[in-house]
Amino acid sequence: MKSKALIELLSDGQVHSGAALAEKLGVSRTAIWKQIRRAMDEGADIATIRGRGYQLVSRVDLLDRGAVLDGIAAGREEELALTVLDEVDSTNAEVVRQITAGTKGIPVVMADCQTSGRGRRGRVWQSPRGENLYLSMGLTFHGGFGVLDGLSLVLGVAVANALERLGVPEVGLKWPNDIFLPDGKLGGILVELQGELEEGVVQVIAGIGLNVHMSRADGVDQPWSSLARVCPETDWTRNQVASAIIDAVLDAVPLFSDVGFADFREPWQRRDIFMGKPLQARGGDVEGVGCGIDNAGNYQIRTQTGIVPVRAGEISLRVVL
Repeated sequence: MKSKALIELLSDGQVHSGAALAEKLGVSRTAIWKQIRRAMDEGADIATIRGRGYQLVSRVDLLDRGAVLDGIAAGREEELALTVLDEVDSTNAEVVRQITAGTKGIPVVMADCQTSGRGRRGRVWQSPRGENLYLSMGLTFHGGFGVLDGLSLVLGVAVANALERLGVPEVGLKWPNDIFLPDGKLGGILVELQGELEEGVVQVIAGIGLNVHMSRADGVDQPWSSLARVCPETDWTRNQVASAIIDAVLDAVPLFSDVGFADFREPWQRRDIFMGKPLQARGGDVEGVGCGIDNAGNYQIRTQTGIVPVRAGEISLRVVL
């Protein structure tokens, strides 16, 4: 028995006796007690009421495949091969495994928890259970690697569009792949290439991580935010956010495939948190003022000697304090 099954039974907020839980799940009362302890260790707030049983005190936001599919645009569910997991090493890695296994449709993987989540440049992506959205999609492009210039920025615009439609104010984009709110980082995007499956066909794994309910982030050394923090009056569900993001990505990808990055440049620039800021390119000697992106998605810094483009694969940027 997994703790998720137990949490589902407790999610009504009522008091359930150990005997009743054991009978429903087909295990012993000792097993129930162990699962209660495990769920509490994973962050669930469960009250033990002497002589009566257990009650889930904290709000629970369970991932549900059916709810995600119900939330996307009509007809699209047939295009998707959606997998929702309790735990996985990395949703990006699981998409790769599904592609290798010959999964039909667009592979989409969500997980309640990642044990080896990754960010840009191999950094660890904190993935606490039950709090945030960890979602990856397998996307196919025709025309070789050259058609992918600016893709991570396009995905940033798609995520920003989805969040704004859900009512999130002041969504910002940090070059090349981060989603920001005024009080800090909300999420990030990791794009990985799987190589050409055949001549002119490229498979891309797009991983998207967003803080939804997160209220603490031990070990994070930069300002961060979450949907619950910025919009506490909204009853956020991860299923709803996932549906909106999947729809937005599936809206953006065909347009990007047809016309390239051009139509996404202005929407990205409007949300640029580096615009007009004093910047320094890490790993290089470039300093100046941020002035947006060029037609290929490179970031531009206005220096004393002119405008210098910075490529995402070479150097990252930071604001000079």
